[in-house]
Amino acid sequence: MKTSLLAIPVISMLAAAPAFADFSINIGAINVSPDDSSSSLNVIEQVAGLPNGSTALAVDSNTQLGLTFDYRIKPNWAVQLIAATPFSHDITVKGSAIDGLKVGKTKHLPPTLLAQYHFMPEHQTFDPFVGVGLNYTIFFDEQIDNQLKDTLQALNVTSADDSVTLKAKSSFGLALQAGVNIKLSDTLGIHMMVSKMDIDTTGRVQVNGTTVQSVNINIDPYVAMIGLRWTL
Repeated sequence: MKTSLLAIPVISMLAAAPAFADFSINIGAINVSPDDSSSSLNVIEQVAGLPNGSTALAVDSNTQLGLTFDYRIKPNWAVQLIAATPFSHDITVKGSAIDGLKVGKTKHLPPTLLAQYHFMPEHQTFDPFVGVGLNYTIFFDEQIDNQLKDTLQALNVTSADDSVTLKAKSSFGLALQAGVNIKLSDTLGIHMMVSKMDIDTTGRVQVNGTTVQSVNINIDPYVAMIGLRWTL
């Protein structure tokens, strides 16, 4: 799927001159729970004599402060921007004799822009919606774990004097969403949503600036949020 096509409904709504509009801010807890899969650590498998394809990487979940902004253009249509404080994830090996080996950790920010359709905008209390949009995930502050460093030295892939680093490539993909807003007063309410995001990255273990192991990681998390909603 060409993600550029997904931006058309968002851009069209933003370009329209709305006769109806309101602005809301949602603040609460937001959780990223990866539904992960990856290619194998083929270089390490070969050096360690492990079966081909017996290893993969796992990314753990994390909860942060979520901050989302809704702009209602028409009674049934809105645009939402999802933001949060940086998520932090531990990365480990799963499978074979090195299951649970700590690879490292990374932080990321996943700003996401969605077009939302609201089913019952006239309802006084419940406002269910679905959304579709685009996600851009920025990875930063990658850190390699001493367990992986020690393992690479034990396998004679590196020496004690080598500089070993971890890098992750930024990601751009589709986001789908469903949720509900519950009205408590004219200005206060509850916001609940769950999203499925397409986040794919390439993790690279580098020794003295040269990549010795590259792994394609499909993080593809479920993102859930519950928080308070203020309508301005």
